[in-house]
Amino acid sequence: MNLQENVLLKNYSNYKIGGPAKHFIEVESTEELKDVLRLVNSQAQDKIAILGGGTNVLISDEGFDGLIILNRIKGIEREGGNLRIGSGTSIQDILEYCIENSLSGLEWAGGLPGTIAGAVRGNAGAFKGETKDNVVEVESLGLENLNEKIRNNAQCQFGYRNSIFKSGEGLDEFITHVVLELTLGDQEEIKEKIKQKIDYRNNRHPMNYPSLGSTFKNISLDSLSPGLQKEFAEIVKIDPFPIVPTTKLLALCGLKGKRVGGAMISDKHPNFIVNIDNATAKDVKALIEIAKQIIREKYNLSLEEEIIYLG
Repeated sequence: MNLQENVLLKNYSNYKIGGPAKHFIEVESTEELKDVLRLVNSQAQDKIAILGGGTNVLISDEGFDGLIILNRIKGIEREGGNLRIGSGTSIQDILEYCIENSLSGLEWAGGLPGTIAGAVRGNAGAFKGETKDNVVEVESLGLENLNEKIRNNAQCQFGYRNSIFKSGEGLDEFITHVVLELTLGDQEEIKEKIKQKIDYRNNRHPMNYPSLGSTFKNISLDSLSPGLQKEFAEIVKIDPFPIVPTTKLLALCGLKGKRVGGAMISDKHPNFIVNIDNATAKDVKALIEIAKQIIREKYNLSLEEEIIYLG
């Protein structure tokens, strides 16, 4: 068990932002995870937080005064038409496996960063697809009681960029494995569809600077007043239900290129806040508050973050 101290978390963040963790350890299996949790729980000292791909987490400049468990539980097993996947496996590795084995159903995730655990936790989605569309069941381990659970799709309580693991009773659980249902398809067709999604992202997203992807959730059309529904009629899109893209509202409010310190609201895709010059978490949070205030004042709407905070 290689328990480290004062590990700089910016090195494990896609954003290149974040202070040190008091304690830090990597786990590569469920058994390793159990050993770590038994030790921590017996000492009853450290708070615990989980880090995966670091693609959707804004880490505090002060770091984390507790134990960070880095999820390195990887691997893909074929079980008939299903895949049982280690939760720390990257979406990219899963898509490569799908191409090699002519498995269809995840093409929408082409270019999606992060791990399958993160995708499940936040019900990641794009191009009218969502993670929940493929999930059969999710295996998890309680951080305090070490209880092992297996939830089916309905029990995961998936919602828009949400699940039981993000805002429910699964919040204090470590996702260990995910079972996905896929179907056999044409290999070249699968490969081409994934490539199209990657190309779309590369062309429209600010890939030249570190970011956490979309900062805010899009806004459900149904949640808007009739007046705003009419005002935004021309920018509504389906993803996977009618939404108003937050990036469009940020652009309409003149927030493209708005900068605080080393952080900037992207002029290419305003829902991305990019790290252009050694930004701090404080810089990013300031821009988030500016954007929320301006949208609130202009449209009487409350933006909700898609990213999560650590520390």
